Amino acid sequence: MPVKELNAANKGKVALWHITEDENLLSDQLKPIQCPKELVSPQKRLEWLSGRLLIRHLANSLGLYYQGMEKDKFGKPFLKNLDYHISLSHSYPYVAAQINPSHSVGIDIEQPKEKLLKVAPRILNPVELENAGNDIIKHCIYWSAKEALYKIYGKRGLLFTNNLSVEPFDLEETGHLKGWIKTEENNVFAELKYIVHEEYVLVYSKTE
Repeated sequence: MPVKELNAANKGKVALWHITEDENLLSDQLKPIQCPKELVSPQKRLEWLSGRLLIRHLANSLGLYYQGMEKDKFGKPFLKNLDYHISLSHSYPYVAAQINPSHSVGIDIEQPKEKLLKVAPRILNPVELENAGNDIIKHCIYWSAKEALYKIYGKRGLLFTNNLSVEPFDLEETGHLKGWIKTEENNVFAELKYIVHEEYVLVYSKTE
């Protein structure tokens, strides 16, 4: 299990896994937890298994006993019988996860693709569109940042263009982003960190 742990604060952790194992090996490692039979896509099954193994790895690294993972009514994952916040993202063959004891977290991994330019007007506001231009990497960072913000919020009903915003930034290999979750009730500020790799973009909550 070649896990790459990334720095995080406040006893929280972030980890990345490049999946090279086959389903049988992952299934054996996760026993007695089993992949749902209704999940038929081989790729989705690998993502399901590796995601839970990665969350278990993070939990164990903090001295926690992993008893499984479930989702609430909004689809947000949580640990059974453990009061820790988690977030999970897949972009085959990569899976990324984050865990934190006190803050709601959000993580997203994406592979830069041309389609991001086509869907951008439905994802980004005018200021973000101008800053991203035709740079696929910047579009990917904006996309991942808004996915991470959505996961931090943990509920449904947000519009990426109206309720989630990311301050324009200069592109680097690694950097920080300032994001906002805007609802009728209040505005929540969230600082994010991004990493640009030749095969993916990773964005996750920067907690203190």
